Amino acid sequence: MAVKNILVHVDERPAAGARLDLALALAERDRAHLAAVHVYGTEVLRGSAGARLPHALLEEFRQAAALRAAATEALYRPILTAADTTTEWRTVESLYPDAVTRHARYTDLAVVGQDDPDNPLPMDGIAETVVMGSGRPVLVVPYAGRFPTVGREVLIAWDGGREAARAVNDALPLLQPNARVTVLSLDPDRTAAGATGYPGQDIATHLARHGIQVEAAYYDSGELSVGDWLLSRAADLGADMIVMGAYGHARLRELVLGGVTRYMLQHMTVPVLMSH
Repeated sequence: MAVKNILVHVDERPAAGARLDLALALAERDRAHLAAVHVYGTEVLRGSAGARLPHALLEEFRQAAALRAAATEALYRPILTAADTTTEWRTVESLYPDAVTRHARYTDLAVVGQDDPDNPLPMDGIAETVVMGSGRPVLVVPYAGRFPTVGREVLIAWDGGREAARAVNDALPLLQPNARVTVLSLDPDRTAAGATGYPGQDIATHLARHGIQVEAAYYDSGELSVGDWLLSRAADLGADMIVMGAYGHARLRELVLGGVTRYMLQHMTVPVLMSH
């Protein structure tokens, strides 16, 4: 089933322009509707500290935030207007990332940005929040670089789990007709390798039956972390997208131990499609 309804989160950082361009390219390719959502607020209004400020000062902060939101809309709305597909702009006043999650639930795909550690915003954490809470596939775009297309050279991180299986099928509409796909299994559990007995081979066969050019490979990670392995292999392949399940273990365990999902959200170099 083709993607027909896409949501893209647009914030005040320069990287939002590249993210919007990618979302538009996907929407125009599939004649999908694109909704751009901008969430604004001000950190000073959050919690008890804001409640102690004079009403007039709080209103001044709100108005300043609203003006910045209007400036962001003025910058990007003309790009939507000129698009060769249907589009809309949504401005939402909220202090919390889950505002984007609520909008993402009514789409086929959400496109969000990686946090920029050198340019933090009060709304940081949106990628993780939307991945965990929306129930939809989420394409996370790095804060550095431009990514005119995805779906030509694709790396799939395969561990045989539920989240990975969902991510693979969520990725199908994003694959271009001439896509080349590599299924990568690291430190595979041979007892859970599937009917063929070879890690990744069963999901590769599934993709091949969709007419996709695909190969499966498996390695022992050795001294490299799984996240470093994925990024290194993606660079070797010239991948324009990584596909992976998010938080395959308990989320608390991932946060304490530093899991692959968290690592990729922090260190990604190409867009990553995540499903939970």
